[in-house]
Amino acid sequence: MEAATRRPTKEMAKLLDAALHTDGILTRMCEAMEQASQHAEYFRLAAELEAMASAICEYAPMIVPGLLQIPDYTRAYTRAARPLATEEDIEKNVTSRQDRSRLLDNPTSPELWFTLHEIVLRTPVGGSKVMYEQLAHIVELIERHRVLVQVLPLATGAHPLMNGMFALMSFTDAPPAVYTENAHSGQLLDAPALVARYAKTYDLGRAVALSPDASLSLIRAAMEDYAA
Repeated sequence: MEAATRRPTKEMAKLLDAALHTDGILTRMCEAMEQASQHAEYFRLAAELEAMASAICEYAPMIVPGLLQIPDYTRAYTRAARPLATEEDIEKNVTSRQDRSRLLDNPTSPELWFTLHEIVLRTPVGGSKVMYEQLAHIVELIERHRVLVQVLPLATGAHPLMNGMFALMSFTDAPPAVYTENAHSGQLLDAPALVARYAKTYDLGRAVALSPDASLSLIRAAMEDYAA
């Protein structure tokens, strides 16, 4: 925090203001940065760290990870989750996801490894056409060696990653962190022992997933199903 590589939470800023007798300036700065962000409050810190990460390993149990989403997929998913939202709000969400995906413009950094449950491929978010284009986008990223993707097939049954979505973020000059998310909340974790447990869980999960080559074949098979 002192080196400005990580922003404190609002709660931490309040504690620092009290300890340093800074009359609330750190809290006000933190609030100003939050208001300037286009992301949901619970994801703002994670978005900042995501942009600085040297490597990201993410498990997706239900939906395509935000970094891999095409605009039409994001629109369909957001509309289903927020049926009464205005078109403006929907487009804001699409824009924020696309802004995040600019990380992929760098050909080598961060290293991106995604483990997807097969249900992500089989749930027709937005219909067959959108899903075909979404999976084609993932295939294109795989084929140009920008991302590594493994799929956990439905036939796997019980597996180590069943407790839900999380993303491990590693940094060149800072400790690793984990981001977990539910429907309307998220949490950033950086306690070393807890991060180590998440890392082990991710390793166990990708150990039982299909190989990258077999995963690519399964994604292409799902594309053919949507094309039909």
